[in-house]
Amino acid sequence: MEENSEINVNFVSCIRWVKRGVATTNPTKVQLSKEELVQIIKDTKEKLNITQNRNEDATMENEASGGDVYNFENYDNDDEATTAATLGISSLAELPTEAEDNFSESDDSEKEDDIIKPTDNLILVGHVEGDASILEVYVYNEIEESLYVHHDFILPSFPLCLEWLNYEPSMPAGNYCAVGSMSPIIEVWDVDLMNAVEPSFTLGKAASRKKNRAHVGHTDAVLALAWNKIYDHVMASGSVDQSILLWDMEKKSPNTTINAFQEKVQCLEWHRLEAQTLLAGGCDNTARVFDCRTPEAFQTWQLDGEAERTIWHPLQPFMFLVGTNKGSVQCFDCRKGQLWALEAHSKEVTGLAMSGQCPGLLVTASPDESVKTWDFVEETLPKLVHEKEFNMGNIHCLELCPDSPFVITLGGDKKSNNFTVFDLQNIDVVKHTFGQRELIQLVTEPNNEQSNSESTNS
Repeated sequence: MEENSEINVNFVSCIRWVKRGVATTNPTKVQLSKEELVQIIKDTKEKLNITQNRNEDATMENEASGGDVYNFENYDNDDEATTAATLGISSLAELPTEAEDNFSESDDSEKEDDIIKPTDNLILVGHVEGDASILEVYVYNEIEESLYVHHDFILPSFPLCLEWLNYEPSMPAGNYCAVGSMSPIIEVWDVDLMNAVEPSFTLGKAASRKKNRAHVGHTDAVLALAWNKIYDHVMASGSVDQSILLWDMEKKSPNTTINAFQEKVQCLEWHRLEAQTLLAGGCDNTARVFDCRTPEAFQTWQLDGEAERTIWHPLQPFMFLVGTNKGSVQCFDCRKGQLWALEAHSKEVTGLAMSGQCPGLLVTASPDESVKTWDFVEETLPKLVHEKEFNMGNIHCLELCPDSPFVITLGGDKKSNNFTVFDLQNIDVVKHTFGQRELIQLVTEPNNEQSNSESTNS
């Protein structure tokens, strides 16, 4: 019975690519003593108790936040034993003596497999399997056509969104993944570490009666994350609590709170060139663009439904696209308003990606189990090029590879096939339509050090 219940849930909820050349060649393996492991288990149990107290004191009505896409209605009602199992604490606490004695020993035979090549992409995958919530780090090599899990991290809560970043306070540029989850606390993990059992740092703090401490940050689940590549110490987060927070990661505290939405905030994306410009979509059927220097002043556009995905057009700086829960994709120009609306899918749009290298390549995905490739030229309505089903059940996420303009990755909820990487050029009509187009090399984003210097002097 227990085994059957564990396999009832097995899906990929969120995905994020990591560019080639970012990861360290030889990831560091964390080696813990038994004393350190015991202390981590103790600290984690204390965090669980704080979270339980927060849930008991919460007064927000979660029913107002809309449909329960991942069937988490009873998530906060789990007892401590179940939560401990989710974290993997039980198995850690009951390591046999032999396993404990060898816990810090490395296996030389695996070192060669651990090496990450300059031609490798990493794919960060939020995976829920039974009671386990996992951040998996895949290695994908297009030349070798290889794909495998390199290492993973056990998460304390169901992952809802991921964001890659290279920033950690007082550290050189690195390779990190921020995780938004059912918890209001954002965790930032060092992807270049193996066997890590806790994040490098967190954004937000739970309220504690014992420590007489008020909460810091969000008060409910974090649905969207966006790292500012220009001002690299800034992270934006959107939540079920209807707010957007702009975090100063140097101080690990929110610097700005935006309360413009009347419903939960589901999607965020910074403008590629204008560091102060933030695109956001909410469940109040609106998309908004903020100038974060004066966040109380913003532009608003009405949608035909809840915003599920938002993206800036990578080649047209004033243009953005929104996928809604009605299955439509709407295109807007910040200067002109709506340009067109496309009935893309029969269910909500859970995947929306546009190539910054191949002009006109637009890809959408949906729980209707289809992935569609579109040709989007100038301001005209996109033309359907191809539709494909990947036999993955409900598709929850889609991302285009930053280094290969035709390679996509998908996450779904079919237990036997919930994650895949696919080259769209394997489809003849897609290759015929886009294969001869001249690829574009995007303008390099402004230097972080220069931008930070300008920010300091302003």
